[in-house]
Amino acid sequence: MFLRRAKVTVETERMTLRLPMHRDHAQWATLRRESADFLKPWEPTWSGDHFTRKAFANRVFWAHRSSAQGAALPLFLIRRSDQRLVGALTLDNIRRGPAQSGTLGYWIGERYARQGYMREAIEAVVHHAFTVLDLSRIEAACLPENLASRGVLEKSGFKYEGVAQSYLQINGRWRNHVLYANLRGDRRGKAPLH
Repeated sequence: MFLRRAKVTVETERMTLRLPMHRDHAQWATLRRESADFLKPWEPTWSGDHFTRKAFANRVFWAHRSSAQGAALPLFLIRRSDQRLVGALTLDNIRRGPAQSGTLGYWIGERYARQGYMREAIEAVVHHAFTVLDLSRIEAACLPENLASRGVLEKSGFKYEGVAQSYLQINGRWRNHVLYANLRGDRRGKAPLH
């Protein structure tokens, strides 16, 4: 299969969203380490080599390959004012044909939480997905008690669709997740709060 050169960026008011690069390792590892207590309740269990340069190099390789193949769009959120990494967002499981859909996942460093960065990034990536990638549906899921994640999804135009039983293994346990979706040309109205 021919892989086109992946040079994807999405610009927002305050950030450049771009593929991760090898030079990001130190900044990524520092932000993940200092945010560990903040992130671990919401994420799959971190592997023993989570912070190693080799594991990060594998992430970078996967990101560039997946983007070039059109299977995923893994982006780092870089604040333009100081070139600091504030978090990451991945549009994954991109399905073509009748589905034209993808799944959104994201995390933000604790010190950057509740400053509007993730909402800004989600809205920009959803716009990119609908207008550039020609997707029709973006899905996202989070733990029912993750009110911050639910709030950012709802403020970004996602609508609640239901509950998936034992959806993902989070912090070592199979957990139910609430499901949200954003549809191109959505006419369903405002999401009810659940």
